[in-house]
Amino acid sequence: MVYVNQLSTPVWLQTVKWILNPPEYMSQAVKEYQDLFTAQITGFGNNILFVNHPDAIQQILTNDRQTFFADGELNTVLTPIVGYSSLLSLDGKRHKRERKLMMPPFHGDRMIYYGNSVQEIVDNLFSKFKTNDIFITRETMQEVSLQVILKVVFGLTEGDRFLQMAQLIKDILDRFNQPINISFLFYEWLRKDFGKWSPWGSFLRIKKRLDDLIYREIEERRKEKNSERVDMLSLLLEAKDENGEGLTNQELRDELMLILFAGHETTAIAMSWALYWIHYYPEVKERLLQELNTLPPDSDGMTIYKQPYLTAVCNETLRIYPVAMLTFPRVATEDVQLLGQTVKKGTIVTGCIYLTHQREDLYPNPNQFQPERFLHRQYSPYEFLPFGGGVRRCLGEALATYEMRLVVAKILREYDLELVTKKAVKPRRRGVVLSPKGGIPMKFLGHK
Repeated sequence: MVYVNQLSTPVWLQTVKWILNPPEYMSQAVKEYQDLFTAQITGFGNNILFVNHPDAIQQILTNDRQTFFADGELNTVLTPIVGYSSLLSLDGKRHKRERKLMMPPFHGDRMIYYGNSVQEIVDNLFSKFKTNDIFITRETMQEVSLQVILKVVFGLTEGDRFLQMAQLIKDILDRFNQPINISFLFYEWLRKDFGKWSPWGSFLRIKKRLDDLIYREIEERRKEKNSERVDMLSLLLEAKDENGEGLTNQELRDELMLILFAGHETTAIAMSWALYWIHYYPEVKERLLQELNTLPPDSDGMTIYKQPYLTAVCNETLRIYPVAMLTFPRVATEDVQLLGQTVKKGTIVTGCIYLTHQREDLYPNPNQFQPERFLHRQYSPYEFLPFGGGVRRCLGEALATYEMRLVVAKILREYDLELVTKKAVKPRRRGVVLSPKGGIPMKFLGHK
């Protein structure tokens, strides 16, 4: 097959760069071919067309299920964790059915319930800090987000099962937080169980313990049949398709694992970046506080969520270093013209979120943190796409942005923090996402 704008870098070197330092890999590649290039990296069947021009991204995302098909088999990196029955791995009619069943818990009145939980969790965690305590922002935000997701998904806030689930989730995430460990997800031949002391064998045993807890929770809820519960598991247990069929235990387990792993750490990383930028630029912090201080102390979550400058700060955070680097990959179902070039049938294509957000023609001085750009311009979903797009747009977007804004506002209004160092922080790979290198150390100065 003839590939469009194939990079000149040797395949082995591309793979190494992609695993060790994806931002540098993408930044170097786009210098060779500006709008789209064919990368040769393991994890996508070797050749994949990276697209960062908004017109091309629009063409791809608006032709979902037609010219471009989001085949679930193209996104198998996380299937060892989340299974083969989650939205990540499904396609076609099964994906459409399950997405429809999954949508209600992420929207509407549920947000009010989630908002109250978010603020209580922040209070509980920050009340433990003493003046001049130093903490790692990503770790603290991960604790916030993990507690939120366990409360939102299972309705759990304490007890043995809550503590066991929280610890097992952390253990699994820590397994894949280093570039060398992510190789086990990219390379299937490395996944060998040589006993509980081997890397993959240890992971499988931890995952089984978490699976057992989740299945036990599902079974107990099915027997309980408590219609007053409003957590996601309870809502999903009641969900039925047009044929009156609900989700099986396996489908529930896989969807819950996807929410737990794709939902909480990504939000934690985004909140960490937001706190970094706000404290890195005093003028941003001052303007944000001016906006938030105009609100009554007892403002509800939706009022806080809708504040324009807070929205701009969070959007710029998601733009400059997006947590997810790529959209869900699609495969061309026929020969198609993309930016005047012929993309052959069978070509795997992906929108490159990171490079789209770094385009000078969309975002002048793209390496500078400028929330005002989101006050002065309305970006299309093909120019600003931190949650992907099309039929594969992240289902948890509403919850993630709601949690992010509420946590940032809560911390800014009630606690004084400062960066331990003003040294610039760069993104690095953490599993399949980008995370701040070093986790961003901060100092707790006290309550306001």
